[in-house]
This record gives sequence, C-alpha cells and structure tokens, in this order.
Amino acid sequence: MVVSKGQAITEPQRKQRSFLWTSLPWFIMAHFGHHLLTALPNPMLPAISTEFNLDYTHASFVTTSFAIAGGAAQIPSGLMADRIKPAILIAIGTLGVAVGGILVGLSHTYTMLLVCLVVMGLMTGGYHPASTPLILASVEPQQRGKALGFHLVGGNSSFFIAPIIAGFLIAALPGLGWRGPFLILAIPTAVFGLIFFIYLTKRGGKGHAEAARKRLASEKPPQPGYKRRLISYLVMMIVGGGAGMSLNSFLTLYMSRVLMQDLPRHTADSRASILISILYLPGIFGGPVIGGWISDRIGSAKIVIASNIISGLIVFGVKSFPLGFAFYAMLFIMGLNMAIRMPVTEVFIMSQTPANRRSTIYGIYYSTMQYTGAIFAPIMGGLIQKYTFNTMFTFSAITVTVVAIVTAFFYGDAKDHYSDPTPNSPVPAR
Repeated sequence: MVVSKGQAITEPQRKQRSFLWTSLPWFIMAHFGHHLLTALPNPMLPAISTEFNLDYTHASFVTTSFAIAGGAAQIPSGLMADRIKPAILIAIGTLGVAVGGILVGLSHTYTMLLVCLVVMGLMTGGYHPASTPLILASVEPQQRGKALGFHLVGGNSSFFIAPIIAGFLIAALPGLGWRGPFLILAIPTAVFGLIFFIYLTKRGGKGHAEAARKRLASEKPPQPGYKRRLISYLVMMIVGGGAGMSLNSFLTLYMSRVLMQDLPRHTADSRASILISILYLPGIFGGPVIGGWISDRIGSAKIVIASNIISGLIVFGVKSFPLGFAFYAMLFIMGLNMAIRMPVTEVFIMSQTPANRRSTIYGIYYSTMQYTGAIFAPIMGGLIQKYTFNTMFTFSAITVTVVAIVTAFFYGDAKDHYSDPTPNSPVPAR
C-alpha cells in the first residue's frame, strides 16, 4: 500500500496495515508452534508400525485416533469461541498440545500410545475455530485471502520442518526412536504457545481481538442460499475427502513398504518420514499466499472447484511413478494444490456463514476435515491390505474427481463480497 506525501491514511487502511504487520506475525508464530507436534503422527507412522509390528489396518488407528479426537474437539471449541475470549482456546490449542506430545513420547505400549494420541488430539481443537474468524475479521474483505495465506505459512512450515527434524532425530537417536521427536518438539510448542497467550492478553493483541469481535457483530447476513452451498461443500469433503485424505495417511507407508522395499526397514522408515516433507514445501514458499491472492481477485468458489478436480488427477499421478524426480514432483504438486486450496476454502466458508455462527461453522468444517480421513483410514487400510496400493490409488482418484465435479453445481454460484440489494428484507437460507 502506497500513500503519497500529505495524503491522510483512511481508517480501513490503518487497520489493514496495523494488523498485517503487528498481530498477524504473532498468529503465524502460534500456528507454527501448534502444528509442530500435530505434524508428527503421519511421518512417524512407519517407525511406529515397525516397533509394534502393525499391519495396515492397525497402523491406520495411529492417525485415526489422533484425528478423530481432534475432530471431536473442533465443534465444541467453535461453540465456545462464539461465546468466550479466543485467547483461552488458543492457549489450549498450543500449550495443551505440548502436554499431549510429552505423553505420547512417554508411551511404551500400542494401547497407551493410542490413548495419549487421543489426549493430544483433543487439545488441538481450540486453535483453529478461535483464530481463523479473528484473523478474517481483522482485515478488509479484499485482504482476507492474503491474510489467511500468510497465517497458513506458519502451519505449513511446521508440516515441512517437523518431519525433517523427526527423520534426523530417529537416525541420530535410535534409542529414543519415534518418541524422541514428540518429546523434543514439545518444548518449542509450549514456548510459542505461552508467548502468544501473553501477547493476546496484553495491550496490542488484546486490542486487536476486541476490535475484531465488535466488527463481527456488525456484519450483514451472507448471500441467500448459503446453507445449500455449505452443505454441498461438506458433502464433497466427506465423500471425496474420505477417499483422498484417507489415502494420504498411508503415503509414508507406501514409500517405505512399496517404493523402498529393498532398503533396510529402519533406513526406509527414516527416509520416508523426511520425504513426506516435500508435500508441505509449497506451503512455505508461497502456496497459501498465491491461493489467497488469486481468491481476492477472482473469487474463492472458482479456485475451490478447480483445486478439488485437480486433486483426483494428482492422486492418479502419484501412483504412476517410481521413487525419483517424477514422484517427488507429484508430491510437490499435490502439496501446492493443497496449499492453494486451504486459505481459499476458509474465505469461501466465511462468505457463506452468518457472523455470529462463524466459529461454530469453522468448528464443523475442521471437524469434518479431520473426521473424513480418520474414519475412512481403517477402511482404506483394510482395502489396501486386500487389493494393494495401486488399486486403491486408482479408486480414490476416480472418486475424488467425480464427486468434485458433481458437487460444484451446488456451490459454484458463491460470491465472496455479496451485498444485499434489499437490506431490510429477510435473507433466505435455502
């Protein structure tokens, strides 16, 4: 934003500049800390599976137990976020996760591990339903995609960095194995969470939080037909996401057990946990920012539809290449597509949700996002055991593509910046 000499800065410009360059970096830091531990169950799956000698179905319970608990916590957290100050829930979503990570690192049996993963999953519920509406309400509508994109860089950075750190820790500290990353990364998670809580309850952060809550209260109703659009999008997430996201849970096992089957198991497990970081590399180098920037200019619905259809094609591409440059490129493209879609989806949901129910709807969205992969993962594990990875990759690719195309007809008319031409008339929610 350029302001010429002598030109007064308007109040919207002042708010936009103030939040983007003061509070938003703190949110990015907190998001990074929140996901340092939540990024570990998937890359640690090969090492955990090796220690407890798990088949694909039982291995899927590792990620499923964590994801189901996290999904279960999202809706009540969203309900609470619409009623209480967000700082409390965000603190639970960071400091609580650190405590859960320590418990996971101290687990010595498969059952104890699942229980502690449930505890850590429950603690994750506080962050997103409280932080996302706060960020969206703190910037002008034309900057929402950009703001969310920068925020998501923090979380995606964790998903990129944590597997790399974990892979090196497993190789360097074989005595600790997969437990080492959980124990060691719990420390920075707790530190980041404590710093952000202090910021949100002090002058600068507290002022932004209160201003955002007042702004939410003054917003107008969303575009007519918003319930149809939200429901159709959730259907797409459940059916299409169930087929695609559940398969993503097995990517490290696919690399370790299929693409690197000739390597020693410990070496394959360590390398797979590092290679999965490629999936999250675009999240650091601009994927979310690019998605948010495009969304601010052409609308979120178009980007959501395109990225969902592309997802199916990418799944087919992943299973078509051996380990090497082409496979790494497909992981990168998959990550880029995910990184672009994430902030755009959150802008789409905001535009179709009443302000006083926004945290609740985000809770449902995050819950659905975690539940679909979690619930379908054991089923997918059993099907992989019976029909092989190759067959299930093909099935997922077809399902994701078809569902994305069909549901697009029901939410494709969404507008991000809808203005009611008759503000005194009731808004239908068909």
